[in-house]
Amino acid sequence: MVLRILGSNSAGNCYILENDTESLLIECGVRIDAILKGLRYNLKKLRGCLISHEHGDHCKAVKDVMAKGISVFATTGTYKGMGIDSSHHRASVIQPGTQFHVGNFRVIPFDVKHDAQQPVGFLINHPETGTVLFVTDTYYVKETFRGLNNIIVECNYSQEILDAKLEAGATPEFLRNRIFKSHMNLATCKDLLLANDLSKVNNIVLIHLSDSNSNAKQFQQEITATTGKKVYVAEAGLTIDFNKQPF
Repeated sequence: MVLRILGSNSAGNCYILENDTESLLIECGVRIDAILKGLRYNLKKLRGCLISHEHGDHCKAVKDVMAKGISVFATTGTYKGMGIDSSHHRASVIQPGTQFHVGNFRVIPFDVKHDAQQPVGFLINHPETGTVLFVTDTYYVKETFRGLNNIIVECNYSQEILDAKLEAGATPEFLRNRIFKSHMNLATCKDLLLANDLSKVNNIVLIHLSDSNSNAKQFQQEITATTGKKVYVAEAGLTIDFNKQPF
C-alpha cells in the first residue's frame, strides 16, 4: 500500500491510499482533473471518498467526484455544509463512533474541534496498512488510539511564529484567534502523538502546514526528535510506502 499526496495546504487537500487492487480517496479539495491524474484514471479500483468537513479546501471536487460514480462518506452536518442532499444515491451518511466499510478499508470516524458543522477525523484499518490515524483541521483531539501503524496528522502552525507576526502587525488579531481555535499547532501535535502508543508506528506524515505560520524543516526535525519515528512533511506529488510492516 502507498499513500499518494495530491495536495496538503489551504489551496487544497487530497490523499490516496492505494494498492494493486483498490484505492481510497481521503478528501477531495483539489480539482477533479488532478484527482483523476492521481488515480491514474483508474476509477475501477476506487472504493470511495472520505470527507472530513465542508470547507472548500477539503471538498472542492465533491460534486464532480459523485458525478463520476464515486461514493462519498461524510457526516450529516458536512453534507449540509456542502449543500448536498444526503439522500443522493452516492452520499453515504456516517456517524462518529460507528464503523463502516469501504472495500477492504474499515473506517471509524471520530469528533474533532473545528469551525465546521460536524467535522470528523478517521481511524482507517486495512490488512496492508494496519491502523491509520487521519487527523486534520482541529485544534485538539480528546481520544487516544490503540494499535496505530501509520499516522497522518495536521501540524498547521507554530504558536511562536503566529505570535511574532501578530506583534509585528503582519497577522490581524481576528485571524490569529480563528487559527488558534480551528487548527493544530506544533506543540499540540507533539502532545497528541505522545499521548498514543507509537511502538508499532512506521510513518508519521505532517499535513496541512500553514503557508505563512510554519517551518517545514523545523517541524519535521522536532517531531522526529520527539517520536523517534520516520517523519514526512506532506507535499503534492509525494508517494510514501504505507504498510503495516516496514520493508
